[in-house]
Amino acid sequence: MKRIVLFLLTNIAVVAVLGGGASLLGGNRYPTANGLNRTNLLGFAFVMGFGGAIISLLMSKMIAKMSMGVTIISAPRNADEAWIVETVRELADKAGVRMPEVGIYEGEPNAFATGAFKNSALVAVSTGLLSGMTREEVRAVLGHEMAHVANGDMVTMTLIQGVMNTFVVFASRAIGYVVDGFLRRATTATAARASAT
Repeated sequence: MKRIVLFLLTNIAVVAVLGGGASLLGGNRYPTANGLNRTNLLGFAFVMGFGGAIISLLMSKMIAKMSMGVTIISAPRNADEAWIVETVRELADKAGVRMPEVGIYEGEPNAFATGAFKNSALVAVSTGLLSGMTREEVRAVLGHEMAHVANGDMVTMTLIQGVMNTFVVFASRAIGYVVDGFLRRATTATAARASAT
């Protein structure tokens, strides 16, 4: 919860810097004179930056399962799956977090952790990782992924993405509006010259 509050405060600070910077540099005179409401744009950038990042975080487990074809190990079917589940359980206990969902998927050697909350995460490993590494190496990879879960790194990445989204939404809308204004004036001028001849 502390990170979400910090995220909100950071996003508010970003919007304040964008708005203040535009005012100091005189960048609000042209857009305002031509119908672009800077306050509305800043509010839109804030909502889209924050909202988009939070929605993607909340959907991350579902999207990862669908896009990667992750099969959740609810009842281990073999010794390898039982070992993976037990190893993740041991690492979760050491990290002081709830046991995450554990999954396996077809693919090149890789693993990932995702989820909106560290006490309801997903840790998944690929078949390529399991077949290409020793158990000691796989345990190290699982430890790395559980460190991401315990540290709340998925939330941290979402916070960073939200701030970037806010910048990008503001800049793209402002630049798009300016370019559109120039193109309209050019088209109007061309049409006026054509009708004069």
